[in-house]
Amino acid sequence: MIDDEPEVERRSTLAPFRHGIFRAVWTASLASNFGGLIQSVGAAWLMTSITTSSDMVALVQASTALPIMLFSLLSGAIADSFGRRQVMLVAQCFMVTVSIMLTVAAYLGLITPWLLLAFTFLIGCGTALNNPSWQASVGDMVPRADLPAAVALNSMGFNLTRSVGPAIGGIIVATAGAAAAFAANAASYIALIFVLFRWNPQIPAAKLPRETLGAAMGAGVRYVAMSPNIGKVLLRASVFGFTTGSILALLPLVARDLVKGGPLTYGIMLGAFGLGAVGGALLSGRLRQMLSSEIMVRYAFLGFAFCALVAALSSQAWVTCAGLLVGGACWVLALSHFNVTVQLSTPRWVVGRALSIYQTATFGGIALGSWIWGVVAETHGVEMALITAAITMLAGGTLGFLVPLPQLAAINLDPLNRFTEPLLSLDLKPRSGPIAIMIEYIIRDEDLPEFIELMAERGRIRRRDGARNWTLARDLENPDMWMETYHTPTWLEYVRHNTRATFADSAITERIRALHSGPDRPRVRRMIERPTSADQAIVTPKGPIDLH
Repeated sequence: MIDDEPEVERRSTLAPFRHGIFRAVWTASLASNFGGLIQSVGAAWLMTSITTSSDMVALVQASTALPIMLFSLLSGAIADSFGRRQVMLVAQCFMVTVSIMLTVAAYLGLITPWLLLAFTFLIGCGTALNNPSWQASVGDMVPRADLPAAVALNSMGFNLTRSVGPAIGGIIVATAGAAAAFAANAASYIALIFVLFRWNPQIPAAKLPRETLGAAMGAGVRYVAMSPNIGKVLLRASVFGFTTGSILALLPLVARDLVKGGPLTYGIMLGAFGLGAVGGALLSGRLRQMLSSEIMVRYAFLGFAFCALVAALSSQAWVTCAGLLVGGACWVLALSHFNVTVQLSTPRWVVGRALSIYQTATFGGIALGSWIWGVVAETHGVEMALITAAITMLAGGTLGFLVPLPQLAAINLDPLNRFTEPLLSLDLKPRSGPIAIMIEYIIRDEDLPEFIELMAERGRIRRRDGARNWTLARDLENPDMWMETYHTPTWLEYVRHNTRATFADSAITERIRALHSGPDRPRVRRMIERPTSADQAIVTPKGPIDLH
């Protein structure tokens, strides 16, 4: 993302509801989220009933977040390589199956602390598979201009259910037991599975063979590593997850030990957190107009620190709930902003993988934080754990002075689609290679500073999109001549590399071409590296080439 681009167009928060598929999926997700929250209340309170260990209680949240950290990159590669709708259907059916098994085990009285963690871990695995496809598919449901509002509405939908779901979950657990809560969750997947089964997204047909999962994962990591602004988001999101995860991880202990309540009290507290998140989602559009990205996230850290201190020092449920209202608003403001920044900084071909890496950073922080804050609570008490977490939240906010977030920008990351395969005199196969590409430029001395600056950005884009061994060289005998060189392992990868170019990338290309002072366009040479050992295939103009 480039900071000097125009800011994202401001759209109504409710604009995505104009699109039928978004309305249908959003509505069905309410039921699914409602069941998931009832299940989380049942699991968390069941753990407090079968163990007195504070760190085991905190591990309930960690066991859900850990698989998202571990498997999100693989899930992101799957999301970008296979149909996202099909991936979501598989994930939803898997979670239904696990939820039914958990329900049966709970009814039969077979649940132990470690078995409960195993079931929540498996549900987290389903979430890890589902989330990159779900988040990336939002861009298939609404136009790019409505994407920030759609992400905020998804957060609001989840937190609408969070505002009442946990309280209802607390009532279910208190009156019918945890097994009933697990059964309600199993039933909640049906509506979303039905909507996804009927959805027929219009996805452009792939022009190139699908990448292997290993290559797709490598491409995703490379893209994110070569995108500095996404790296800033990942760092800030991981710190946010690590520090603020303490609230939700320790909230069952706050309800049980600090305010002396039961499962209903815990559900009401979660409801207060969700209600605050709804308010944060509704205010997000206006706040984006008033505040920069960095200031908004700093306020989110500050608000969460206030929430943690209130939870640590209060012995009254209503006071703790007031602090949780603030924490919920800050939660959705920060996480939805991180999510939107990643999506607006990433083209469609790699958006699932970029979001999966973002989730790895965020939920890795939450999982690690949940475990660490649980250990602190076990050894020093819940109050000290929350006070310490509040201090780290304040420190996390000050990190913005060193690593500030980029402002949201409207960059056209649609594929350029200007590349056409050149006519070749050799009969190349897709796997033929390695391929060397050399581009000649004639640059005047007065244009050198700008040319060098632009080529540094060009090299980053080349490497980000899959080029290897990118170099820029100057001719010693003809100093006006410069040579850009890079390699791809095969001809197919060369074609794939060029199809990844976006309209935003073309701005750099056009500026470089404008500096070229030769009579024609910069000359491009495409060459295949030829082995010299006698036992290798000989390259002939008419014959097939399959060199590795």
